[in-house]
Formats: sequence, structure tokens, C-alpha cells
Amino acid sequence: MEEVPFSEVARTDLVIDRKYAGGVAGNRGDDPISKILPVGNAGGFRFLGSPTRGTVRALVLYTSMADLEWPDRLDLGAGTFTYYGDNKKPGRELHDTPRKGNLALRDMFRDAGSAERRRRVPPILLFSKAGRGAGVAYRGLLVPGAATVPPEEQLVAIWRSSGDERFQNYRSLFTVLDARLVTRAWLDDIRAGNPMTMNAPRAWSVWVRTGMPDPLLAPRSVEHRTREQQLPSSRSDIELLTTMHRHFAERPTDFEYCAAHLWWMLAPATDELEVTRPSRDGGRDAVGRYKIGPPADQIKIDFALEAKCYGPTTAVGVRDISRLISRLRHRNFGVLVTTSYVHAQAYREVRED
Repeated sequence: MEEVPFSEVARTDLVIDRKYAGGVAGNRGDDPISKILPVGNAGGFRFLGSPTRGTVRALVLYTSMADLEWPDRLDLGAGTFTYYGDNKKPGRELHDTPRKGNLALRDMFRDAGSAERRRRVPPILLFSKAGRGAGVAYRGLLVPGAATVPPEEQLVAIWRSSGDERFQNYRSLFTVLDARLVTRAWLDDIRAGNPMTMNAPRAWSVWVRTGMPDPLLAPRSVEHRTREQQLPSSRSDIELLTTMHRHFAERPTDFEYCAAHLWWMLAPATDELEVTRPSRDGGRDAVGRYKIGPPADQIKIDFALEAKCYGPTTAVGVRDISRLISRLRHRNFGVLVTTSYVHAQAYREVRED
């Protein structure tokens, strides 16, 4: 889709994944979100109304999708969005944040579970950074929770540490509703404080009445990613990958420890992970166990991890993948971590097997 010019964002509809250009003045006034709805022009939580007074008419969640410590994640196949709260430094109580984002999360998830209070949950619009400058993309209309996840796992207060100080923040799970279009007429209704009109998307109205979310499911149309899709595209990410490869190029054994930590960050359900000794690894750089199932009744599955510190022009090929697969035992799975990409033939063979 063509990018909506900055001069028109205040009058246009919101369409899934459409980009909206920012201004060029070089200040906060370049933000297109504040032109779409008057919710302010800074922060991940942007309110139309006050969360402390209970007068929020709309909430915009904005994410750069680039914070490795707090990895917001849009799962297109499942129609869900994982978002982290705004208590990201020690020194404050969980809900005592300047923008009151965690307070809003607590209240929304509480109200979403009650038929009587669900109307209090404001429409939630998701935007992510996209394009040049202050440009954004509209990613969907959200409601708290997901039908496939137990209520106690939809909003979780997790512990983190910075230095020798500990603090809590929220990890929240939303459903992206099957609402491909949010009209300007409904945005005007929201602004006027009356979202329950004929202009409201059907999926949102059904959720308010029944509490049953209808997710926007978008499974991948291709079964393997190209080299360009696997490698980063932004300048900062390319620089990070290049720096990592350069750092470990002459010390591939040290990269195994880095790869193990990266996997643990991406897969927090990992229960055990041990980097093997180079002389006794049996062809496996690390071994571990992964938890699946509900918290009260989990089982653990063994896995083997292989780390490949290759340059961006050297693909992980069929031979590398076959080496990892040959080390797997019954009921094992394999993990590959690389600074490069997987060759198309190897990728296809793994998908087909």
C-alpha cells in the first residue's frame, strides 16, 4: 500500500499494515499518531483521557519492535501481541509510573473479564515504527487477553534486575481483532466518547458483548524465508550483526556461549542449558531441556544446539543442518543459532522433513 502523506493522516481511515508518514520539521510535531487521535506524541502508552481518573476513551500502544530487553512481539499466525509495561527501571512500585501505563494494563485486564465492566475497556490501537523519520504503521485493533491462553498468564508481573536492584514490570498478551479497517467515522465517535456506534468494527462490538475475541489470523504464505528475509534490513541491526561476527570470528568456541544466551532470551521456557566441552561435545555445541505444558503439569524435552559464526555472505548449508540432525536422538529437537542465514535448499529440506 502507498504511504499516507503527513498532510492527510488526520482525515484518513486506519488500514492494517498501512504506513502513515511523519512530518519533516524535526520536532515532536512530526508524530502522525497525534494527528490521527489527540493522544500525545511520546511514549509507548498514549491516552485519550486520564487513566488515574478512569476517563480513558482510547489507548494507543506504540512500539519500535527493537528493544531486545523488552521484546514486544506481534504473532501474525496466532493473531496475538505481547507487550511490556512501562516500569523498566528500579526505584518504583509496579503501578507507580509517570505515564500510568501499568495502571491502565491492570484495570483493562480486570475489566475485560467481567461482562458488566467490559464496556469500560477503551479501544486499543497498535502502531509500530515504520518508514522514514517519525513514520508509523498501523498494526491492528487490540483487546486484552487471548482465548488460547489461561487468564492467569495473560497479564503477568515479572521480575527483572538492573545492577544489584530488582523491580517488576508487566508482560501482557492482547488479541489482534479481525478488523481490517477502522474508519475515520469511528475514530470521531471514540473522540466524542461514544465508541458503541454503528461505525464500530463488528469484531470489537462482538467482543464487548460476549468477551469472545475473533483474532486476525495470518499464517505465512511461504514455507521458507529468503536470505533477505532472514538477514536484518536496518542499518543499526546490520551493524550489530557485523560487530558480533567480527568479535567472535577467530573464537568460534566463545560464540557458543553467546548463542546459548541468545536462545535463552528468545525461548524463556528453556529449563536447562549447558555449553558442551569442545573435545567432548559429540557434535553438539550445547544441550538443554525445554518446558511445555501448563505450569502445574509440565514435561521437559531435550534439545541440541548448534552455533555457526559465519559471515553474512556464507550460508548455513545442507551439510551443517545434516550434522545437527544426525546428532538428535528420539524425542529431541535441534536449535541453530547463526550470525548468517540458512541456505534455501537446507531450509526447504528441514520444512519438508
